[in-house]
Amino acid sequence: MPKIEIYTKDYCPYCALAKSILKEHRLSYVEHSLTEDPTLFGPMVNRSDGRRTVPQIFIDGVGIGGADELSMLDERGELAIRNGSAAAQAA
Repeated sequence: MPKIEIYTKDYCPYCALAKSILKEHRLSYVEHSLTEDPTLFGPMVNRSDGRRTVPQIFIDGVGIGGADELSMLDERGELAIRNGSAAAQAA
């Protein structure tokens, strides 16, 4: 299973969407809350090549972007492939 990290803020609808997509696929993730620890903002910006919006999602250390990019991976069936699920093996 891939290592997934997501930088979030409270009351962010895109963060909630991204987390719901990950939960739907039973993908575990580490959440870094910028609301709880604002000092994580600088490292997030550095890791994401200057992106300053949340969520910022990293799969196996590679930044994929935010909720829109995660949703596109889901639509293309690539989340199932990364999860190694039976659905991906049938595709």
